[in-house]
Amino acid sequence: MTLPGPTRPKVELFDLCLKYISCDEETLALQGLSLSVPEGEFLALVGPSGCGKSTVLSLVAGLLRPTAGTVLIDGRPVSGTSRQIGYMLQQDYLFEWRTVLGNCLLGPEIQGMDLRQARLRVTELLEKYGLSGFSGHFPHQLSGGMRQRAALIRTLATDPEVLLLDEPFSALDYQTRLNLQDEVAGILRREGKTVIMVTHDIPEAIAMADRVVVMTPRPGRVYADYRIDFSGPPGSPGRPDAPAGRPVPLQTRNDPRFPGYFNSIWKDLNPDVMA
Repeated sequence: MTLPGPTRPKVELFDLCLKYISCDEETLALQGLSLSVPEGEFLALVGPSGCGKSTVLSLVAGLLRPTAGTVLIDGRPVSGTSRQIGYMLQQDYLFEWRTVLGNCLLGPEIQGMDLRQARLRVTELLEKYGLSGFSGHFPHQLSGGMRQRAALIRTLATDPEVLLLDEPFSALDYQTRLNLQDEVAGILRREGKTVIMVTHDIPEAIAMADRVVVMTPRPGRVYADYRIDFSGPPGSPGRPDAPAGRPVPLQTRNDPRFPGYFNSIWKDLNPDVMA
């Protein structure tokens, strides 16, 4: 069941089916998956390994075409890659021979955008998110968290409307991961992006997302859908600019509602253990 969103749908998936076919076998990755993501929402996908979470991102990005079903962005069918979509992978994949600024300008260069305007935007993003002093540095001179921040700015450089995050913090140590969750969630909400994030980390999903969707084992489909609400009145703990007083991810982990969300999602992912 898809919960009603606060605004019009930005991304819609209708009855998706995807089969991977090789010389030896046919694998049904997704079957009957339907999902709607309102504009400006941060949605996290969780599920067992191999259930098709990353496949969903590839379908939204236009890198794969469904065997059956439809993917819509702003009501229009996805038929290939688009500037509307930004995709951030597990590894930062920064080019070691390019500076931070050069790496962040890669997308605009490939897409043939006005490089003068793109440089202004990237410079503004680097300044805004604490990397302005490192624009001339090379990736090997950055910490892991700084590299991921640079990768995020590179993704934002083309000003996509939808951000796809595929386990973007999995390669980082625990402390850096927690700090970066706060930073990235804040950046994406301030930039007004619609976000779909894949993660195996239940606390990470709860802490960062407005909604958590649990997928079934392969063939993947929606099993459960949770609206995550840590909102509070103005002046509640968290950043002043957080939507509806929502605390930053690190603070949500101390919210008395957090364990309830965790236990419900964990039970959905481990029904045999609970039985």
